[in-house]
Amino acid sequence: MKKTTGTDRSITSKWRPATQAVRGGTWRSEHGETSEALFLTSGYCYDDAETVAARFAGEQEGMTYSRLQNPTVAMLEERIALMEGAEACRAQATGMAAMTTALLCQLKVGDHVVAAKAAFGSCRWLVDSLLPKFGIETTTIDARINGAWEEAIRPNTKVFFFETPANPTMDIVDMAYVCGLARAHGITTVVDNAFATSALQRPLDFGADVVAYSATKLMDGQGRVLAGAVCGTQQWIDEVLLPFQRNTGPNIAPFNAWVVLKGLETLDMRATRQSENALKVGQFVEGRVPRILHPGLASHPQHELAKKQMKAFGPIFSFILDGGREQAMALLNALELVDISNNIGDSRSLMTHPASTTHHGVGPETRADMGVEEGMLRINIGLEDPDDVIADLDQALTSVGL
Repeated sequence: MKKTTGTDRSITSKWRPATQAVRGGTWRSEHGETSEALFLTSGYCYDDAETVAARFAGEQEGMTYSRLQNPTVAMLEERIALMEGAEACRAQATGMAAMTTALLCQLKVGDHVVAAKAAFGSCRWLVDSLLPKFGIETTTIDARINGAWEEAIRPNTKVFFFETPANPTMDIVDMAYVCGLARAHGITTVVDNAFATSALQRPLDFGADVVAYSATKLMDGQGRVLAGAVCGTQQWIDEVLLPFQRNTGPNIAPFNAWVVLKGLETLDMRATRQSENALKVGQFVEGRVPRILHPGLASHPQHELAKKQMKAFGPIFSFILDGGREQAMALLNALELVDISNNIGDSRSLMTHPASTTHHGVGPETRADMGVEEGMLRINIGLEDPDDVIADLDQALTSVGL
């Protein structure tokens, strides 16, 4: 494999994000292909026994096993790191593999985690159910309240964990404050940035230590594959995360990595256009429903903070109907264009009822604590003409009496 200018940090660091998304991390074989090559191999062969020994000892660069290195995966990792402004990245099999790895690789019995109570259902399960099984203490707080973070700190607090915007309540966390507080107390911040990606906000710019992703969402952007990623300093990735990943194996398949590479080429355009579409649709919905949760609207209580942290507000928002689950499901069933689906970040408009899907597993009490109401619907606005999405929502809302 021949590394191109796409892997030379002295060159790529001068490129703007949209350029990095297309060319960053590119390697080429002797064939000189323009599109990144797909290497479907589990292992590698060596010219002699001394070479393989040197590689396993870390004394010589080169591939050893695809649980550790793969050319296609390495290209994806380099590209995401460049876009994120990170020194290093390790790709993961799924978004939840990324979240689990980012937490477990650095925590042990007796440690304490402070986490936002508003989160994706599986992320909240990690905090409430998985970590305590390993003797790790956890505290969930209202992450919108800056003082709540400081009040929750204990002598054994090791990690702050949150997503912003949060799924599906669209809570915004003041990253500069929270990450600054963490640094002052020697606490590592892990930020789930899946709702925005680096195209819309870069948590490292606000002082975050680790950024974790479900690349299944906006990075792929077309609902094709599962993927995840974790970004941080080279030292943290190599010394903290990599030993865990090497020995537990939550690795992404090369094919999935290749698909995400293709998705990244259009991420900036998709995220920008979908954000514009979502704002237009949100402005329409706001006049028709009792409550809407869209950080791009002035009605959102953290609108000004979102404007400071985000280039645009993303394709996703939520709204709440007074008629509870029955009315919410009736609206879903009335849709003609927008698909009923629990995915997000897709180029197609999708809507789901979080209480019965993404947050079903955490139980009613936890859902109430998180603010996930029975009448809540979460929508991902795609690349369709927004007027067609508005027309579909108009007829669906009318059919349920709104």
